Amino acid sequence: MFDPHEFAPLRRAIRDCTIADRRLLDEIRAEVRMLAPEVRTIKPRSTTSMSIVASDGGNNQLVFDPFQVQLVRVVDSYGKPLCVDAVTPFTDPDALSRRQFNPDGTARTALGQLMADLGTRTLSQLSHMVPPGVKVRERPHEVSPGWVLVYRDLCEWAALYERICHRSFATDTLLVRDGQLRSKLFRGEYFVQLRKRVDDAIVRIRECDRRRVFVVGVAKHTKPLTRYSLAMSLESTLPGGEARYVRLPRELEAKAYIWPEYAWGPETEGEGQVPKFVAGDMFFVRFGTRTADPVWSVDILSSQSTQAAEIFAHLLADAIDGFPIPFYPRCVQKAHESAALIGFDMDILQAEVTSAIRELLSPGERPILDGVALQSDVSGRRYEG
Repeated sequence: MFDPHEFAPLRRAIRDCTIADRRLLDEIRAEVRMLAPEVRTIKPRSTTSMSIVASDGGNNQLVFDPFQVQLVRVVDSYGKPLCVDAVTPFTDPDALSRRQFNPDGTARTALGQLMADLGTRTLSQLSHMVPPGVKVRERPHEVSPGWVLVYRDLCEWAALYERICHRSFATDTLLVRDGQLRSKLFRGEYFVQLRKRVDDAIVRIRECDRRRVFVVGVAKHTKPLTRYSLAMSLESTLPGGEARYVRLPRELEAKAYIWPEYAWGPETEGEGQVPKFVAGDMFFVRFGTRTADPVWSVDILSSQSTQAAEIFAHLLADAIDGFPIPFYPRCVQKAHESAALIGFDMDILQAEVTSAIRELLSPGERPILDGVALQSDVSGRRYEG
C-alpha cells in the first residue's frame, strides 16, 4: 500500500509527464487524421462461418503438486475436436514429436501434417521456443514451463493449416482465428512457408472446387489498437450510424511495435526484408453502429486484403449476434465455449490426475494421498459462492 503522503508527489509527477508528452498525442492524432479518407462502411452478407481456436491455458490446467498437466484442446465453432492432448513442462519433446506421426512415418495429427509439409520431424526444429528433448531429459529444472503453451499454440496453427490445405469445403467459408495472423513461434522461415502454402491451397480450392475460402484473425487487444484508440475517438475516425472499418498502413502499424519487423508483411519480400512473422494486413473494425461500440483489430490474410469489403460483410452477420461479448464474432465465442473445460468435465480430469498419482504410490501411502486431496478440496470450496 502507498503511504498517503506519497500520493501528492506521484500525482504531480504523473501530471508533469503527461503534459510534457502532449506532443506525442498531437502526433498520433495527426496520424489518425490520415485514415479518415480510407474509412469504409460494412454492408451485411451471409456465408458459412467457422472458427478454429485453442482454449485458454488457465482454464485447462490440472495441478496437483508437483505435477502440472496442461490440457490441449482445439475445437471449431461446431464443437468438433481438432486436437486433444495433455502435456507437462517435463514431457519429453522428442517423445511428443513422435506422437504426431504413425509408425510408418505418416502424419497422425494436424501438427504432424504441418511438420511433414514443412520438412521437420521434431518440435524443437519447428519452434525455437520448444526445448530440445535432451535438455528436458537431462536438465529439466532449467526448462521454462511456458513451452507447453507454445505447444498448444502450435496445435492451433496446425489445425487451421490442416483445415485449409488438406480438407474440402462444401460451401464458401470464412475461417476466423481468435488472434492475429502473425506469430513468432516458428523457427527460421517456417511461418513464411506456412503462409505461402495456405495461399496456394486457397487458389487451388477456388480453381478446382469452385469454392472461396477467406481467412481472418480477430483480436480484442493489440499494440496498434492501444496506441490509436484514444486518438480515433477524439478524431471521430469511425463515425456512428453504420458499421465501419479502416486499413492501418504498415508505417503506422510499425510505430506501435518495439521491433518493426513485426509489421513487415509479404509486400516487403524482395526488398531485403523477410516477413517471418506476419501473414495478414491489419484493419480496425467496429461492427456496431454506435461510436461507443467496441473496435477490434482484424488481420485479413495479405493475399485477400483487397477483398476486405466482402470479408467484413460476411463477418458482420456473425458479429452482430456476438454474446456474451457484444459485436465480437459469435463463431469465435462458440469455439471458446466448446474448448474450455469447466465444471464436471474438469473435475473428472482432475480426479484422473489423482488416480494416476495413486498408481505411483505403495498401498500404504495411498491413504495419505486421499487425505491430501480431500484437504485441498475443502480449502478450495470454502471460498466458492
